[in-house]
Formats: sequence, C-alpha cells, structure tokens
Amino acid sequence: MPDVKIAIGGREFDVSCQPGEEHFLHSAAKLLDNEARVLVGQIGRIPEARMLLMAGLMLADKAAGLEDQLRAAEERAVVAERVAANARANPERVEVPVIPEVVTETFAEIAARTEAIAARLEERLAS
Repeated sequence: MPDVKIAIGGREFDVSCQPGEEHFLHSAAKLLDNEARVLVGQIGRIPEARMLLMAGLMLADKAAGLEDQLRAAEERAVVAERVAANARANPERVEVPVIPEVVTETFAEIAARTEAIAARLEERLAS
C-alpha cells in the first residue's frame, strides 16, 4: 500500500491508500484542506481533531446542497422526458396556410418587371 503525505490546514499527515488511488486521495485532501484553511483563517490555530471535524462538516454541508440540486435536476429531467415522450406519441398537426392568389400574382408581376429592367440594362451596357 502506498503511503501518501497530505497537508490539511497547515498540518501534514501520512495516509495509506490502495495502489493507483493516490490521485483521488490528493484530490480529496485538497477539498478538505480548502475548508480547513478557511477555519484556520477565521479562528486561528485550533486543535487538530476539531479542525478536521469542522472541515468535514463543511464539506458534508456542501455535498448535501449538491445532492439537493442534483435531485431537483433529475426531477426536471424526468418531467422533460415525459413531455418529450408525450409529444412523440401525440404529434401535433401542423397546418401551412395557403398563400392567397393575389400575393402569388403580385410576386409574378414584380419578377416580370425586374426581368424587364434587367434586360434593358443589359441592352444599354451592350451598346
């Protein structure tokens, strides 16, 4: 088992872990160290056991908040999936309005006039 030296709240600890888990141990220790440094900065030097307890409680509080957020997000995802499944099962009929004939005729007239102007310009440029 590898022995790893970690620092928490300005104090060093030797901890053993499973081979290959050193990175995870360092990451967890860094999280705990961040909370411990906040405590040491606010309170000053405190007994090791109290510092570790308080830092652990602060991390647990953050984890509980994240779990609440995750649970709420999962509930929203379930609702969204139900809405999507319902939409797939009952697709809405989409109707495209018919373009009135007067609009079609107006566009055709505008196109014809534009072509006539273009033809006249070509004649002038050619001469």
